[in-house]
Amino acid sequence: MIEINWDEKKVLITGATGLIGSWMVKELLELGCHIVALVRDVDYQSELYRSKDHLKITIMNGKLEEFSDLIRAINEHKIDTIFHLGAQTIVGAALYDPLQTFESNIRGTYHVLEASRRYKDFVENVIIASSDKAYGTSEILPYIEDMALKGMHPYDVSKSCTDLLAQTYHNTYNLPVVIARCGNVYGGGDLNWSRIVPGTIRSLLYNERPVIRSSGKFIRDYIYVKDIAKAYLFLAEKNSEKQIAGEAFNFSNEKPITIIEIVDEIRKLMRKENIEPKILNLELKEIFKQYLSSKKANKILGWLPKYDLKEGLTETIEWYEEFLGVNK
Repeated sequence: MIEINWDEKKVLITGATGLIGSWMVKELLELGCHIVALVRDVDYQSELYRSKDHLKITIMNGKLEEFSDLIRAINEHKIDTIFHLGAQTIVGAALYDPLQTFESNIRGTYHVLEASRRYKDFVENVIIASSDKAYGTSEILPYIEDMALKGMHPYDVSKSCTDLLAQTYHNTYNLPVVIARCGNVYGGGDLNWSRIVPGTIRSLLYNERPVIRSSGKFIRDYIYVKDIAKAYLFLAEKNSEKQIAGEAFNFSNEKPITIIEIVDEIRKLMRKENIEPKILNLELKEIFKQYLSSKKANKILGWLPKYDLKEGLTETIEWYEEFLGVNK
């Protein structure tokens, strides 16, 4: 991987108040670059504000759905590197309000891409966050990068479109875009309590039964947010060699497990094995089995996850103990 003079870079992050975005800010601050974050709503509970990292970067108020906001952010700050992480990321919310999800995830993405195209003179690097959901349901697993993208439900379709739009802008306009497809990312700072990791940890800290909406048999990848933040940096640095523009990469620890298994692992680490989960066994419009191969990222980028599940969950539990002010 080549060395980038990050201290000379001007970076735009969308979704900086989200889970991955807040940890990307930390990584980039350590590298010394100038960071601009496009922020729709100020959320003082988010890790970006809680850690006071927002005081070390430039905050621009704006929405992905407003094209002029992207134009202003990129042009005024002469942005050369963009990490497009902003999205509506909750599957359940997408089911209840697909229009809002499409507006944020699809319109928001083509606004980022079109604004980048208009300023190709100085935009050198565009990293787009896709998802394993973009692949849709497949009888053949793990997913590999050359599989068709065929999302069926609102969130899945929004990520398929995100991915295809990014490919379009590379293929048609030679925009220096690279796409990241991740599984379920967990870590401190995720305040979407409907997700299994933060929801389970919070319930157990309060000595309550964690809730599993499904049968608990759904199979997923789980990968620690710090590994994913590093993966995005790997993409940006490798893309600067002009070898991977237009390509997509899966990022996974390649150890898929069931939802009940990750809940049991959290119970074990928190020494709350006496508290049994509540399994609702609801019929969900979600893909039953999803997991990724990251062999391409290993081979081309030299990327490997640093954290195993136990290490990642241990740090995550510690973050929520501090955040909620509760000891296990």
